[in-house]
Order: sequence, then structure tokens, then C-alpha cells
Amino acid sequence: MNHSETTSTSAGARPHRRYNPLTDEWLLVSPHRATRPWLGAVEKLPPAHVPAYDPKCYLCPGNTRVNGAVNPSYPGVYVFDNDFPALLLPSPSLPLSPSPPLLVSTPESGICRVVCFSPRHDLTLAQLPVEQIRAVVDTWVAQCEELGARADVTYVQLFENRGEVMGASNPHPHGQLWANEHLPTEPAKEQRCQLAYLSGEDGASSAFLRPPSGTRRPMLLDYLEIEQREGERIVFENAHFVCLAPFWAVWPFEVMLLPKQHIRRIVDMAPPQRDALANALKR
Repeated sequence: MNHSETTSTSAGARPHRRYNPLTDEWLLVSPHRATRPWLGAVEKLPPAHVPAYDPKCYLCPGNTRVNGAVNPSYPGVYVFDNDFPALLLPSPSLPLSPSPPLLVSTPESGICRVVCFSPRHDLTLAQLPVEQIRAVVDTWVAQCEELGARADVTYVQLFENRGEVMGASNPHPHGQLWANEHLPTEPAKEQRCQLAYLSGEDGASSAFLRPPSGTRRPMLLDYLEIEQREGERIVFENAHFVCLAPFWAVWPFEVMLLPKQHIRRIVDMAPPQRDALANALKR
């Protein structure tokens, strides 16, 4: 059970539960708690002036990383294997020894890479020109095509932790990708629920996952249609994407970026959709 303080005019100010059809889970929403006084921690703002180049930054062009590798003087997007990867390629090793029933572990292999969005140390992804963001999108697609073609990779996850509060170890504009041997837990739940909805079968514990009678469309297309009709949680939209605050949001500031057309994978995006994604990331 998660806790959220997201408000809604339809739900009112009383505590209620909201259903997340992507994970077949319920979360508690307590709008009235948003009025409580705050005496907790207040995070400090990041430095007002960040240099365009930092000689101590291990991601800036031409600098030496911890492992001794030297970054090239890259002019745009730069990708390299993570020096401190969370996943490693499989290696010959002895099998795990038998463990008690509730203490189960299995090996997991994969590839971790760092994607530097720009040689500029002082910019975020959203501060880059749209054409440079499009170059980042093209790099994501190329990486997913390369790694997704491997027999030992089931899922490629692109993500970015930005800022000290989120645990980012370096302020240089960058993200990561993890190519996993197995499908991670959250994507596995979302895949199971979306397949159950699309098939109309009882594939989950909740009857809420059954689509409207006679329809066989992807869940998120039906959901997007509802959000566009209500208009309450739409942040912005362009020709191919809609940015909205999901009805089942967990965090006070949370948005979901949905394509207006059914796109199974990032590698399936046509050039206009890549342009629109870059535009959305800029906005």
C-alpha cells in the first residue's frame, strides 16, 4: 500500500483509495493531510552558478575517470560502459548452494551504460536545444536496438536520477541504461496487467482490469481517452504525446508521458514521434 496526497475535485477532500490498473494495486489518497504544518527538512537549492566545464568532473570531455579511462572530447552525446555497474556479464562460476525455502537467490547478468547528454557540465536535459535532445532520443533508440538484439537481454531500462536529493552522484547531465537478463518486477506487473486488459480475460485479481464490453484496445489508449475527455490532469500535449498527472499518482509531483498512438517499444517510433518526444522532454 502506497500513500499519496494527490488532490482531486471529483474525489473530494476525504481519504479514499485509488486503483492502479498498470500494477493491479490500490493506493491510499489523503488530500486533507496537505494542510498540515511542515517542520521537517527543507532541501538546499543547488549551486546558482555551475561551470560549463569542470576539470574535476569524471563525465566532462577530456577528463580522466576513476578507472583511468580518458573521455574523448565528445561534441554531443557520449555513451560508455558504467565504471561501477549494477549488473555484470555472466562469468563461469560455481552454482549457488542450496538455500532455505524463504532465502532464495539466483544469478542476474546484464550491461550498464552511462549516457552523457551533452559536453556542457552546466545544463540539464531540458535546457538543451530541441535538436540536441533529439540526438539523445536517437541514442536511446540505437542503444535499445543494439542491446535488445542480444539473446541474454530481456529488458532495457532507460532512466535518469537528477540532483543530490535523488542520489545522483554527478551533476553533469547524464542518464543510465540497464540491460537486464530478466524482466524487472515493475515492468513485469505492468505487462501482465496490460495483457490481461487487452485479452479481456481474468488475468489479474481485480475485476477493474476488464475492458469495456466489446473493446479490445491497449489499456493506456483507453486511459488516455478518459483523461483527454476530463481534462483535469493534462499538463500539456503535442502532436504525438500527452503529459499528464496519472490518476493513481504516488508522489505529489508526478507525471506520465503517453503516446497518442500505440507504440510497443521506443525503437518503433517514427521520426515525427522522435521529434515530438524531444519536444516533450524540452517542455
